[in-house]
Amino acid sequence: MNVAAQKPPDGRSGTDQSQIDRAIRHISILVIDDEPGMRNYLVRTLQPRCKRIEAAASAEEASQLLDRQHFDLVLLDNVMPGQSGLDWLKEQRRVGFFAEAILMTAYADLDTAIQALRVGASDFVLKPFRSNQILNVVNRCMDQRYLRRENFLLKYELQADNLAARGRLIGKSPGIDAVRQTLEKVAPMPTPVLFTGASGTGKEIAARTLHAMSDRADKPFVPINCAAASPERIAADLFGELDHPSGDGLLVQASGGTLFLDEVAELPLPLQASLLRVIEDGRVRLGGAEREVPLNLRFVFASNADLEAAMKEARFRADLYHRINVITVHMPLLRDRVGDIPELAELFMGKLSRQLGVTPLSLSEQVLLNLARYDWPGNVRELRNLIERSLILGEFPPEFAGSADEAGVEPVESLHAVERRHILTVLEACGGNRAEAARRLGVSRKTIDRKCAMWNV
Repeated sequence: MNVAAQKPPDGRSGTDQSQIDRAIRHISILVIDDEPGMRNYLVRTLQPRCKRIEAAASAEEASQLLDRQHFDLVLLDNVMPGQSGLDWLKEQRRVGFFAEAILMTAYADLDTAIQALRVGASDFVLKPFRSNQILNVVNRCMDQRYLRRENFLLKYELQADNLAARGRLIGKSPGIDAVRQTLEKVAPMPTPVLFTGASGTGKEIAARTLHAMSDRADKPFVPINCAAASPERIAADLFGELDHPSGDGLLVQASGGTLFLDEVAELPLPLQASLLRVIEDGRVRLGGAEREVPLNLRFVFASNADLEAAMKEARFRADLYHRINVITVHMPLLRDRVGDIPELAELFMGKLSRQLGVTPLSLSEQVLLNLARYDWPGNVRELRNLIERSLILGEFPPEFAGSADEAGVEPVESLHAVERRHILTVLEACGGNRAEAARRLGVSRKTIDRKCAMWNV
């Protein structure tokens, strides 16, 4: 059969052509076959559909190509002079080759299929084949790759208990508006972003919001808590291990998306050096591997520690600090955005009552006033925990629940009376400082002055 004379792809069969094109549009492919006709045929078929394609006539030539550049997929002939495709693939897996591999063979015996699976082939296709057949195999292989990646990342998040941090940036206070405006400006850029602020202020949610605003929104967002595991575990999670089933670690699994390193100040110094090299070079050498893999990642960091102080105390590398401290976004304390508490409380009440399967508690004006009076040392996380605990117990703690009689509030109040009480409560909590009260309420100083004049305060 003269494969070089075969016709180009003949339309749709099995898988929709546009679906195939979407699956392989951004991948690089290496074709390894000693027959020139087969190499040319595969290049003509795949080149218009993929990002990049190269061809090698032997296992030795293929190894040299892999030493120079990375490929997402290898189409590998099994029977070649010198070294067989299966032997070559086994050798490459041993030195750190993590790409997908499809074996092309004219012999469909069970022993070959078993050997192919054992050495890490993703699939195999029988020669001779039509163009639509090879396109379908490539599409299936890449679909499986993406599905494995999604499952791996989801399991990682479940094990790390990161799902609770999913959400959106809530609030209209000046502090949150400033954060949102900064995120809108930097979202289209690949620049690293450092989120600072006290624990519980929503740094991970802000990082997820940044990711959702960017052109990487349909790619993975991978959070890593640098303080939640041993240095050895973090290194293995980030860089992978040759003898581990997942192999290529979170840096590669997150490729195309955003990697979020929370509590980056807790990262051990040796890992800080490794991370700096990855950020600078855009490449990573996986654990135990001989080759580097190129990365396409947005790096986002967060810390509630003083990184400048840690740098001066030699606990944090100065070169890494200056590399990640390009855009800094400071998350405001909850007590500095009191005006956002009603919206946050309503969001948590609705979400947590559904998750727990219980009736929501009433967020009365008295409850909201008491919430506004509290200092919130644990910030937004403490507010969420308070509402979850109250839902489980069926009532708010006495210091937040209160009662109309205790507060001297009439059973029915006008909207103006409610507004007056809320503003005066916040003003009292600020010791009469109108500028501070305006900042906490998310309104202008002129509004507070006008209200106070109206009420003869």
